[in-house]
Amino acid sequence: MPLALLALAIGAFGIGTTEFVIMGLLPEVATDFGVSIPTAGFLVTGYALGVVLGAPLMTVLGTRISRKRMLMLLMGLFIAGNLLSAVAPVFGVMLAGRVVASLAHGAFFGIGSVVAADLVAPEKKAGAIAMMFTGLTVANVVGVPLGTFVGQSIGWRVTFAFVAGLGVIGLVGIAKLVPHMPKVEGVRLRHELAAFRNAQVLLAMAMTVLGFGGVFAAITYITPMMTEVTGFADGSVTWLLVLFGLGMVGGNLVGGKFADRALMPMLYVSLGALAVVLALFTLTAHNRIAAAVTIVLIGALGFATVPPLQKRVLDQAAGAPTLASAVNIGAFNLGNALSAWLGGMVIAAGLGYTAPNWVGAALAASALALAVLSRRLERRTDTSQVIAASSPDAALATAAHH
Repeated sequence: MPLALLALAIGAFGIGTTEFVIMGLLPEVATDFGVSIPTAGFLVTGYALGVVLGAPLMTVLGTRISRKRMLMLLMGLFIAGNLLSAVAPVFGVMLAGRVVASLAHGAFFGIGSVVAADLVAPEKKAGAIAMMFTGLTVANVVGVPLGTFVGQSIGWRVTFAFVAGLGVIGLVGIAKLVPHMPKVEGVRLRHELAAFRNAQVLLAMAMTVLGFGGVFAAITYITPMMTEVTGFADGSVTWLLVLFGLGMVGGNLVGGKFADRALMPMLYVSLGALAVVLALFTLTAHNRIAAAVTIVLIGALGFATVPPLQKRVLDQAAGAPTLASAVNIGAFNLGNALSAWLGGMVIAAGLGYTAPNWVGAALAASALALAVLSRRLERRTDTSQVIAASSPDAALATAAHH
């Protein structure tokens, strides 16, 4: 594996850290700016919406210049956004910094995947892409807990300055290690947009929004839930996030393994189990051991849905997957934004810090319902095609053709 993959993995590590670390620092940021926890939750929502908008926009713009230069520009955006967050004098500036950083997220993973695959022999492409994405999963085991610990011990501004430093290392690594690649031919937008006329593509993206949104409804407000309801000390949140990260890594590997074997059954099991576990979290949140186990399960079940959902979109948009793939990355973050907003609403309504778990359970159950609907529609279409192909008219047409 070439060293250039290490540079991409470092960039992915920084992006993964900045996306998730804010959840461990919401109370500190809220106190510093004098805003409520639900208001501070807009830092999660704003980032997620920035990914939703930035993923397709930056992917399309990235076709105008070389992939290496685009990756460098994206890391520059990432660095600028995190530095702005680190020095923000007021909450609005911090929110703006989060949005700026988020614009790099979707396109970096989209373009980075193509670059990683091009760096190695055909039989090693999947391994190269996986190595880059390892940076994202490791961020949730190492970067996020470490950033949370630093933010709670020294100050949250130091955490964002540290993340910006990771971006600088990633930028230098890309500049030095990634070879020059020619400019990609322009994307034919009409052809790419045609994929969105396919109902199965839209259903898959809706499953992405609702399914992964279920995870974020609970995890966005994990710090106040664990400290105020479960009784953990502030410092314990670091280790709880490590557990969540380990669950993510395991779930992602299992989801990837079974998505190729039985995609829809894998979705049924993971989404159904996720809905049940999130509903139970309202009860297990009152016991430290049960809460810790539940957090691992949420990470595992939530990320077990990621490979099959991503593959479902690529399969259904096989003729024009570039933009659809980027938009689906945004769909994950649209789910994050939706669930963080809904979770903040139920807390603000006085329903308590465990109320977002019910929101997450409802979202995951809705995603399961869409998965069942999608499969039924697919079977109906397949049956119609078989009937049409076996009809006398079809047989005559085939004979006339030959």
